[in-house]
Amino acid sequence: MHTSQALPLPVGRGRALFRLAAYSLAGIVLFFVPFELGGKSTILLDHAASYLAGSQRPLAVTLVMLLIAYGALSPWFDGRWKESRVSRVFALLKLAGLALAVMYLTGAGPAVLHEKDMLPFLFDKLALTVGLIVPLGALALAFLVGFGLLELVGVLMQPVMRPVWRTPGHSAIDAVASFVGSYSVGLLITNRVFLEGKYTVREAAIIATGFSTVSAAFMVIVAKTLGLMGVWNFYFWSTLLITFAVTAITAWLPPIARMDNAGGVDDTLPPGQGRWQTALSAGCAQARQARPLPQVLAENLRDGVAMAGAVVPSILSVGLIGLVLARFTPVFDVLGLLLVPFAWLGGLAEPMATSKALAAGLAEMFLPAILLKGADPLVRYVAAVVSVGSVLFFSASIPCVLATRIPLSVRQLVVIWFQRTVLCLLLAAALGQLALKQGWLA
Repeated sequence: MHTSQALPLPVGRGRALFRLAAYSLAGIVLFFVPFELGGKSTILLDHAASYLAGSQRPLAVTLVMLLIAYGALSPWFDGRWKESRVSRVFALLKLAGLALAVMYLTGAGPAVLHEKDMLPFLFDKLALTVGLIVPLGALALAFLVGFGLLELVGVLMQPVMRPVWRTPGHSAIDAVASFVGSYSVGLLITNRVFLEGKYTVREAAIIATGFSTVSAAFMVIVAKTLGLMGVWNFYFWSTLLITFAVTAITAWLPPIARMDNAGGVDDTLPPGQGRWQTALSAGCAQARQARPLPQVLAENLRDGVAMAGAVVPSILSVGLIGLVLARFTPVFDVLGLLLVPFAWLGGLAEPMATSKALAAGLAEMFLPAILLKGADPLVRYVAAVVSVGSVLFFSASIPCVLATRIPLSVRQLVVIWFQRTVLCLLLAAALGQLALKQGWLA
């Protein structure tokens, strides 16, 4: 590049450029490139987790049970249960999660807990998947965020991310990682970058509550349940558009808009440098100062095990509470009343029943799909979009957020969930009405 003559070349720039290119390419392949293996096309991380969960189930169950035991017992040994009221509550919930895992594997306890949509669903579909993908994803993150790609993409994406979503350019990595990997992987990235001082509190909150949604792989399960695989492309891209549009709106609403925005990274380009030159220099600088790959892998694995241990037991206990409340109590009927005016405004059939089902998404994002799988096409489409776009739910993503160091309270998370659910409902209903008229939604 002729512009490189304007700056002195740092020592080892050639090796740094190789590390940036080679390790970043490895990260991109691991996270973003689908491969077809055994008749299934998905990313390598998902293939690895599926192989362990399916072909090596005894090993997978053993590893996840060790994670659950570690996550349930460690707060009591290191004293973290004393930090706050929320810490004490979740310390007890994690112990309950360990007990529920043992009950599921031994067949102990009331028969109702062993019905297919209770503990079997929570353990096999959620806990086992998250317990495998988070540590594996943490290892792969070493390539994606440790050697300069984050910094390079961050500079290139500044003109888009900052004015629309009020976040720095490198948050684009979080958004894509969540959709192709999982919310847990996206939150792992967010927490790491936040602790490094590259996100402000407000930026981290926007990303954690707006970008860290369920993966494209889980969207397939939602679409299958609701009979939308025939319009998969319309569903996927419209959900992506609506989710990020809602994030752009909630970034300007309280409680997020009132959060501390001090610190973070400076988006200003150095004098006399173009955007690509600045991006490449930032990426090379990070690649040059990064520690050897084995050390980075070991540190990331520790982070992944810690996060998985914090989240997986909570998935079982909090998820079961949500399922029981939805099935046996009027809690979500009451919560659904708040959504009825918006369901009516969106022209959805049976607004009360639809609102109750959508409100159940606060407990577990998959509940609206289960409860509305027999509804008309518009309601099924809205339920599929809201399940993904609302982002926050108590069985997994909220415990994931609370396991990070981002200062978000349960009350704030519930308020943000309500804002996102209402906005997703209205936007999906409007787009769904248009899609029905145009024949895009059968």
